[in-house]
Amino acid sequence: MRPESPQFQPRDPGYAERVRASFALQQAMSLIGAELPVVEPGYTEIHLPFKPEISQQHGFIHGGVVGMIADSAAGYAANTLTPADTSVLTVEYKLNLVAPADGERLVARGEVVKPGRTLIITKAEVFAIRDGKWTLCALMQQTIMAMHGKKERAA
Repeated sequence: MRPESPQFQPRDPGYAERVRASFALQQAMSLIGAELPVVEPGYTEIHLPFKPEISQQHGFIHGGVVGMIADSAAGYAANTLTPADTSVLTVEYKLNLVAPADGERLVARGEVVKPGRTLIITKAEVFAIRDGKWTLCALMQQTIMAMHGKKERAA
């Protein structure tokens, strides 16, 4: 987490394990090769290595894939602050693609802006990394719905 980020207290002491278990259920993330190496209160990172199967006609990682990892990074950031019996679902998001996703890998950083009992406002930044240089390629703002008592399940 960046030093200027707000400090949040999770309501579930087992939040990190719960979030990682939920991420493991996301077959779409597995399909594209995404990983969740950072899980902190109100903050997560998803890392995605380049592979040709997720590229578009110019050789960049497809914008839809950029949106996928931004959505999941921010959604899981929200999930770190929910009670143990709660899952989350995206209500809406707005994504700005500000540069091509042209890198050896992408890093999506999801962060909670304003936690709430039912609605959680989040943001995400996605960076393309090539030869050690980080280029911002997308910004996202999102609204998440906390679904109390809603269990997750594998497809």
